[in-house]
Amino acid sequence: MPRLSAAASGAALALLAVATVAACAALRLSYYVPATLLVLYGLVPLLAGFERSRPGAREVALVAALCALAVAARAAFAFVPHFKPVAGLVAIAGIACGPRTGFVVGSVAMLASNLMFGQGPWTPWQMLAYGLVGLVFGLLAQRGIVPVAPWSRRQRLAVGAAAGAFVLLVAGPLLDTSSLFLFAGRTPTLASALAIYGAGLVPNALQAAATFATVALAGSALVAMIARVRCKHGIP
Repeated sequence: MPRLSAAASGAALALLAVATVAACAALRLSYYVPATLLVLYGLVPLLAGFERSRPGAREVALVAALCALAVAARAAFAFVPHFKPVAGLVAIAGIACGPRTGFVVGSVAMLASNLMFGQGPWTPWQMLAYGLVGLVFGLLAQRGIVPVAPWSRRQRLAVGAAAGAFVLLVAGPLLDTSSLFLFAGRTPTLASALAIYGAGLVPNALQAAATFATVALAGSALVAMIARVRCKHGIP
């Protein structure tokens, strides 16, 4: 029955997505509107999956603490342009707690921190980009591709490099796509795409460097500490 329910939910979201694109095309709206709505539709099942898992009070408290840590880290580095440890902390949360929790930590951390940095149509894109960091590294750890902490020096460098590469090649360009739809008008062109993705290279590289440093320097200790907390309090 749950499988049927999930299939029905997926079909409903697919129909809603098609209807949204058709309606926006009929109204000749900017591509940013349907693109952002589709991102929002994509967030719903991923966040709802955590709610359907019926997390206990201790698990919710752990997730809240990890979100608060990511928000505090973003605020602490507000004076350093583009160099933020948030993605690294989200990757660590995914490795330590699994893909579902990793996605929630990344998406909620961006939603909450934007109360300080400013909410806007870019918020769903940020939630998706940083949520994917936690989701992907949670899956990598779940499948044994990312080793269990404590890590050796080589493992710390390897996991940090992988997290930095993901930010540089996936999360960063996803946020650049948001900028492309927002600033390029109703019909993005090749020239506008090259300009925006080119302008994003340096910020994405700085963010990737911050992610690498965070995971390489603190990842092993934080993953081990979170594992101890989960074991002590019986958090699945």
